[in-house]
Amino acid sequence: MLMGVPSEIKNFEYRVGLVPSSVRELISHGHQVVIQHGAGEKIGFNDAAYELVGARIAGTAEEIFQQADMIVKVKEPQAQECRMLRENQLLFTYLHLAPDPEQAKLLQASGCVAVAYETVTDKHGGLPLLAPMSEVAGRMSIQAGAHCLEIENGGSGILLGGVPGVVPATVVIIGGGVVGTNAARVAIGMGATVIVIEKSLERLYHLDLQFDSKITTVFATMDAVEQHVMNADLVVGAVLIPGASAPRLVSEKMLNHMRTGSVMVDVAIDQGGCFETSKATTLSDPTYVVNGVVHYCVANMPGAVPRTSTFALNHATLPFILALANEGYVAAMRRNHHLMNGLNICHGRVTYQAVAEALHQTYFPAEEVIGI
Repeated sequence: MLMGVPSEIKNFEYRVGLVPSSVRELISHGHQVVIQHGAGEKIGFNDAAYELVGARIAGTAEEIFQQADMIVKVKEPQAQECRMLRENQLLFTYLHLAPDPEQAKLLQASGCVAVAYETVTDKHGGLPLLAPMSEVAGRMSIQAGAHCLEIENGGSGILLGGVPGVVPATVVIIGGGVVGTNAARVAIGMGATVIVIEKSLERLYHLDLQFDSKITTVFATMDAVEQHVMNADLVVGAVLIPGASAPRLVSEKMLNHMRTGSVMVDVAIDQGGCFETSKATTLSDPTYVVNGVVHYCVANMPGAVPRTSTFALNHATLPFILALANEGYVAAMRRNHHLMNGLNICHGRVTYQAVAEALHQTYFPAEEVIGI
């Protein structure tokens, strides 16, 4: 199979779908790889590094999309990329379709087979291709929040960990999954007072065991969210419903009771955001202020550390890329239903139920569409 890796074109996005070591692995299995000129340049992989392991270099994205049987990306395809996709062409990348009906429409029109990293599952009920970026985003959320709390960035001028004789900042994390756990770890390390709000008693139990008395765990109710958000210096939105739009858990009304210069970091923004006042921002213009509260809602947060993020993502995606390339998507999904859970759009049909519901479209079970 011929795999193509175009350069990412989203604002300040320098991650790349395949690193040279992944390319070498694929070529050793008899596949071909074509990389767009300069695709890995910003993170230390020039064209020569790819050619050394056997990849071909193409000058333009158009050449990549014309030649490749499978497109391997990082971020969701932008409109001009969607229009270059063709019937039966495999697309393997993050999609986040629930809040993006325009992207869904273009993918359906192309006739491609779109497999989303974020809905591939594993035997433990986890999301193995979302987890690496959730780990990065969770850790970065505290780093970004601490930066936004500085006075010159619109914050209240609070040092996250305080100093002797001065109380530390209060960090409230809504959601105790991968993002929330990693956010808590960094916030604890920086010396903040940490509160995690989570609706799963099982997760609360594991968080309590993991962090012991270093955090306060709170069962998620409307009252709990309201009470703790209004007293927070930094709020991290870390909720996830796989494939679906994020629930709006923090209302604009709550902001009126928060301290001026408080900060909200919405890691759920890829799925529409979990704050009522959230709107996607970019790494070049990451924040805005509503009712005196600084909002950081960057939709590709791990893109700020693209080298780390690219390696972490490649380690997770490579086995699935190999399976799709070695067997073809039908056989690979017949053998591995966790991979089949990644199928979001196939030949114009929406094959992931939460996405179909969010887009108000008819849901077609993946098994029926691919004939399993």
